[in-house]
Amino acid sequence: MPIKAIKFILFPLLFCFLLQSCEKEEDTPNLGPSDLTILYTNDEHGWISETDDTDGAAKLMGVWRDVEGYTENSSYLILSGGDNWTGPAISTWFQGESTVETMNAMGYSAAAIGNHEFDFQVAGLQERVAQANFPYLSANIRLKSNDSIPDFVEPYVTREVNDILVGIIGLTTRSASYTAFPTYVEDFNFIDYDEALREYVPQIWAEGVEIILCVAHICEFEMMGLVIQAKELGISMIGGGHCHALVSEIRGAGTVALIEGGSRMDYYARLDIWYNRETMTVSNLAATTFENFGGTADPAVESVVNSWEAATSQALGEVIGYTEVQIGRSSPEMHNLVTDSWLYNYPNADIAITNSGGIRQAIEAGEITKGDIVGVLPFDNNILELRLTGQEVIDCLQNHVVAGMTTSQGYRHSDGTAFNRDSVYSVLTTDYLYIQEDNFFQAYDPDPYYTEMNYHQPTVDYILSLNTDSSNPLDNYLDYTPRR
Repeated sequence: MPIKAIKFILFPLLFCFLLQSCEKEEDTPNLGPSDLTILYTNDEHGWISETDDTDGAAKLMGVWRDVEGYTENSSYLILSGGDNWTGPAISTWFQGESTVETMNAMGYSAAAIGNHEFDFQVAGLQERVAQANFPYLSANIRLKSNDSIPDFVEPYVTREVNDILVGIIGLTTRSASYTAFPTYVEDFNFIDYDEALREYVPQIWAEGVEIILCVAHICEFEMMGLVIQAKELGISMIGGGHCHALVSEIRGAGTVALIEGGSRMDYYARLDIWYNRETMTVSNLAATTFENFGGTADPAVESVVNSWEAATSQALGEVIGYTEVQIGRSSPEMHNLVTDSWLYNYPNADIAITNSGGIRQAIEAGEITKGDIVGVLPFDNNILELRLTGQEVIDCLQNHVVAGMTTSQGYRHSDGTAFNRDSVYSVLTTDYLYIQEDNFFQAYDPDPYYTEMNYHQPTVDYILSLNTDSSNPLDNYLDYTPRR
């Protein structure tokens, strides 16, 4: 199966020099059919539909059936490394319900809880957990009040596959305390991964399991940092997520597989495990990654996705504009479009500041729907108005996206007039940025005005106001000049 050029930036393997096992192992010889096969995705982010550049969930299921040989009640486990639902409108607008229904149809056995599982608050996560036919796992989320595992979380689960009892433990990125909306996770601690594994893995072994796997919403360098502990504890696999990387490596002198499957269901990882039933030990591991390409859509999964596509079209299918060319997610014109729209909708404000990470996808060429903009700006973030001096604005800029000013060749307003460090400005930002501890927004204005306006709505309204179509495309109104 062809594999696309890897587009993902892998985090440095920070701990590699500490691990003698960091040298890759020799390729596994042909040992015949494996006893257990893991099919692994992560950071699906709601990309269940087929698009121009992704084949989607139904065709991925087709690949698994037709190419990988997956059947129900066979030697396969389907697992996820978390961040299942925040993304395009088909998932975001319905708070992940469509994605979980799709994953149910695909036969997932377990998923790690990622930071974006909290995007619709704990109540939203609880609804998705109740809907899922599989458990959401994390052994390192603890209530601050009593250090217990929250009731919506399972630290681990056991599954019998091919007459092998398998234990699956979960981990959540410790960065969830700030990469999730901070108030949504303020009741939780995200404890050290090693501490959580050492607490629960002995309990899993005590239940008589024969193989232990870890599904974790953590990056490759963190996975590397757990190889020694995994080998000591007898964990055969660490599955990753969060950094959208492709990982398929065997470490720990052949005892620990590290796998991660990119993102968006564009790719998946496969792990084959050979189990010696006489010695009751894992004898060999083989890990690979593949592209979701060329599959025949699975009818059951396709039916689920089609129903949600119809619901999305009904709710958000209104055409609001037209662009001749794609507007790239990280392009200056996208950054400027979003922040300029805030000032259009809130003309009394002087400056708008937002984080580029809140802009999640491109606007494709052709007709633009409201759903497209919900996919670009999918979070439940609201716009606040603050009163800041010019110097305070500079202190808060960091690497964020701006409108109403530029830092190129000195601080100036967008119209070229001087930026005064002593003047007081009306500044728009999101409640997500405001509450982050690594900036000064709260310290400089402890009493902001809540506009109760979702951060995607101004962009919808602005594009509508331009009355664009194929003869008058949005391209004519974009500002292509970087402001930072």
